[in-house]
Amino acid sequence: MNWDITFANPWWLLLLVAVPLAAIWNGRPGGRPSVIYPTTSRLRTMGRRGRSRTGEVLNSLLYFSLACFAVALARPQKGETITRTKASGIDIMLVLDVSKSMLAEDFTVGGRRANRFDAVKKVTLEFIADRPGDRMGIVAFAGRPYLVSPLTLDHDWLRENLDRVRIGLVEDGTAIGSAIASGASRLRDRESKSRILVLLTDGDNNAGPISPKAAAEAAATLGVKIYTIGAGSNGTARIPVGRDPFGREMYRNVRVDFDEESLREIAKIGNGQYFRATGTDSLESIFGEIDALEKTTIEVEQRENKVDLFPKFLAAGLGLLGLHLLLGQTALRRLP
Repeated sequence: MNWDITFANPWWLLLLVAVPLAAIWNGRPGGRPSVIYPTTSRLRTMGRRGRSRTGEVLNSLLYFSLACFAVALARPQKGETITRTKASGIDIMLVLDVSKSMLAEDFTVGGRRANRFDAVKKVTLEFIADRPGDRMGIVAFAGRPYLVSPLTLDHDWLRENLDRVRIGLVEDGTAIGSAIASGASRLRDRESKSRILVLLTDGDNNAGPISPKAAAEAAATLGVKIYTIGAGSNGTARIPVGRDPFGREMYRNVRVDFDEESLREIAKIGNGQYFRATGTDSLESIFGEIDALEKTTIEVEQRENKVDLFPKFLAAGLGLLGLHLLLGQTALRRLP
């Protein structure tokens, strides 16, 4: 639900320019004195402060009342817009590798060198933003999986939780099978048109009690479609290993291979597809392709109610003007 202020007759707001002009005109220097004194220093200290203060109060009330009348003529309206998005019926679990090999810096973000994890996080956030009608959840994994967010339509909360994910929160390793099983279990018992699991990893399964193939077969029996993404290039990549005594980041080249055949087999068992991402551009293209493959119509209901604020500003203007007249004839009355 959003509240917006609009004006039915905005041209009347030009009258607001006349208010400061009137103040400037009223405060201009007066004419030359008709009686000349030898010195005016003593006269300036007598009574002027009280009269000036009185005039400022009365003039301010008058100017504010004129401003309220100008706004009232412009007819301000407060519009209440209520937007409801109907769920698409597609549930998506994103299963993301956060093992230490994801620190390999063979991607770029914004034209600068970046590690795989930062690139994956950036593209994943964009993917979430592009699918507002889908229930989505996130499982991260290294040596074991852990739930970042259950399935939800609250994508702001989902993005906040993803932003808090860091490498090193659990023991290192690559438990692909356990991660698939954890993600698929979150899709079980859901009444939805389609259930999707997107697995993104850069390594071989080397941890966890469940094999990737067994986990994929179990997920397939639940009707879960699996897309797999292999991130990074085979061979060597630069990985940070700490800082030197001067605070500079130190790197070493390490070999980072992953089992493409296993990822292809997992996608085949899950009736999905396997993709290879060797850079940020290809990763964005892959998420775009998955987005296109799993599109559905989203129903959006939008209702707008407008409340006219003209009476409130008119009443405020009349009230200030009445106060100006009342005080000018009573407590703040000035002698000629």
